[in-house]
Amino acid sequence: MISYLNGELAAVEKEKVIVEVSGIGYGVFMSSRSFDLLPPVGNKIKIHTYMNVREDAVQLFGFLTKEELDFFKLLITVNGIGPKGGLGILSKLSVDELRFSVLSGDVKAICKAPGIGKKTAEKLIIELKDKLDIEEVLNHAEGTASAQVSTVKDEAHTEAIQALVALGYGNAESLRAVKAVALENPTAEDILKEALKKMM
Repeated sequence: MISYLNGELAAVEKEKVIVEVSGIGYGVFMSSRSFDLLPPVGNKIKIHTYMNVREDAVQLFGFLTKEELDFFKLLITVNGIGPKGGLGILSKLSVDELRFSVLSGDVKAICKAPGIGKKTAEKLIIELKDKLDIEEVLNHAEGTASAQVSTVKDEAHTEAIQALVALGYGNAESLRAVKAVALENPTAEDILKEALKKMM
């Protein structure tokens, strides 16, 4: 098992990169999002990898962060989503966008990925929802956001986020608006009203 590669970015091809480590060039499939963040050819690079062994091939799938690799591993546990499908999803949606989409049941967002239809997206949401911790996701977003917002702690906040997404707002902006609502013991309706005021 190859956990990561630490070497020189030797070449960038259509679907994969070549990383040279101790004189050996490893071909690694990556998402288009990762391609956009690559350093120039000839620079040092560390890529976290997942090795997929098939009867006819051994493939490496690479990620610039351990977080993205971990989410990729979650994606391919869903029946009907293989490594190429998982990479396609991560090409269209960031890890944070995927988390929000799963927790809010946003089928349309996940369907943006190539080869992912409505049924597969629904299955992905059902199978991954229980594997994601809403508190961990929201706290992670709080840690990476610049705005100072209150912590989302209960189902009322989650329901408000889902309602905003259903109204057509994006997952990230819905989350920010809901977390910015400071009310004591509010209902989902109370939070939704306040969040809508902030978004208009």
